[in-house]
Amino acid sequence: MLHCSEFPELGEPRWSEKRRREAITAATCLTEALVDHLNVGVAQAYMNQRKLDHEVKTLQVQAAQFAKQTGQWIGMVENFNQALKEIGDVENWARSIELDMRTIATALEYVYKGQLQSAPP
Repeated sequence: MLHCSEFPELGEPRWSEKRRREAITAATCLTEALVDHLNVGVAQAYMNQRKLDHEVKTLQVQAAQFAKQTGQWIGMVENFNQALKEIGDVENWARSIELDMRTIATALEYVYKGQLQSAPP
């Protein structure tokens, strides 16, 4: 440890005051440099956070639009499936009518041929 007696110039008030002011100035400069360095990092983190917030909002809007569009697509597919079912029902109905008509035509043909055979020449 140093004593003032080892450095007589430190014992003088004018040297002590000068050194104290220099130390305060140096400490102030160091503090400002440290704060500036930290502020640069904080400012960068703040800008990154703002960019992330903007990207999150954009992504939320796009996700909502995609969900809406997907819902519309699902509705269209369901409507298409219903239309296909109805076409299938109409097709089955048409086959049933066609079969009934053939049965009726065959029966009429049979009756007509029967009448021709039983009629006198």
